Amino acid sequence: MIKVAIFGFGTVGSGVAEVLDVNRAEIMKRTGMDIEVKYILDLRDFPGHKFESKVVHDVDIILNDPEVAICCETMGGKTFAYDYTKRALAAGKSVCSSNKELVEAYGPELIELAKAHECSYLFEASEGGGIPIIRNINQCLTADKIESIMGILNGTTNYMLTKMDREGADYAEVLKEAQDMGYAEQNPAADVEGHDAGRKIAILASLACGKTVPYQSLYVEGITCITSMDFKYAAKLGMSIKLIGQCRIEGEQVFAMVSPCLIKNTHPLYMVNDVFNGVLVHGNMLGDALFYGAGAGKLPTASAVCADVIALAGSLGEHIPCKWAQEQAILAPHEAQKHTFFVRMKQTGRDEAVSLFGATEYIELEGQSEECAFVTAEMTEQDFAQRYAKLSGAISRIRMA
Repeated sequence: MIKVAIFGFGTVGSGVAEVLDVNRAEIMKRTGMDIEVKYILDLRDFPGHKFESKVVHDVDIILNDPEVAICCETMGGKTFAYDYTKRALAAGKSVCSSNKELVEAYGPELIELAKAHECSYLFEASEGGGIPIIRNINQCLTADKIESIMGILNGTTNYMLTKMDREGADYAEVLKEAQDMGYAEQNPAADVEGHDAGRKIAILASLACGKTVPYQSLYVEGITCITSMDFKYAAKLGMSIKLIGQCRIEGEQVFAMVSPCLIKNTHPLYMVNDVFNGVLVHGNMLGDALFYGAGAGKLPTASAVCADVIALAGSLGEHIPCKWAQEQAILAPHEAQKHTFFVRMKQTGRDEAVSLFGATEYIELEGQSEECAFVTAEMTEQDFAQRYAKLSGAISRIRMA
């Protein structure tokens, strides 16, 4: 029997315990391994809970127990999660994590520590909820050179943008609804300002190139400036608006960023709606492959953690390799990247738009006489920013995917 400990009994941690308990017989039938939760580490007690007897408050009970082979880190944050993960790996216990903040900050260090102690560090659930994207990059796509990754990586913002698109609702309205439904925190900054998606694309970019792409160096833009009017223009263009994390590997350089983008109704990510996530990977031999599934939620995320538990259980005493070095990747300058841009402006700015952008075709909405929009030619971020700053009638701009 393989004994497991869970660090943190919140939403994801309690889901891990539930999956391993409810599906214990199914896991045994499919893998031949009997996996049981022995300890749950939390500051709280859970009187009357099914797993009440497994709760401990001292991490040393877990770390000093030779029966515990695998630890599931579902605490969140970086302080205690980092310390407990390091100590578990140093004790030869494999660890799997759902903690994107920890993985982004310390992933390669923890992978090397695991290797040194003949155990493993896995983190499938740090990306895309229940979508098996990391395992596919590390194992199934190893014969390909990954050239780009593009994805909808945050279920909260995708839910909000879907509501704005379908119902014509404004940002403040859908944010409140998302908070009332438990999709968004009372302080939603990590989601709506793009930080969550930024950490996720940093991890994926690092795995794709094999070196560290630091989140702090990326251009990250959230959805707080997107309005219902933007969606009306998008509909006229046969498009929608999604928060997109993207990276490209060009020679020795890596480009990565997060921003809202207009995408065509023929694009593979166009149909990814509500709290679902989608990741489009392009390999030099494979071409495009789309990975789609629940991007958040207790059980989908817990399912991904448990998939790591099963992988670790089948490789006890061995190190599962992961190509992610601590050496930093060479990041391409954001200012040099090229995009086409959708620009909304006041009707009075048409002469300036012609002078600055060569705009000759305008998009107009019926009954909207005070403003219009146009689409630029492809240009660098720097060139666009300089021209846009001079457009006195400018209202907003959105990149086009």
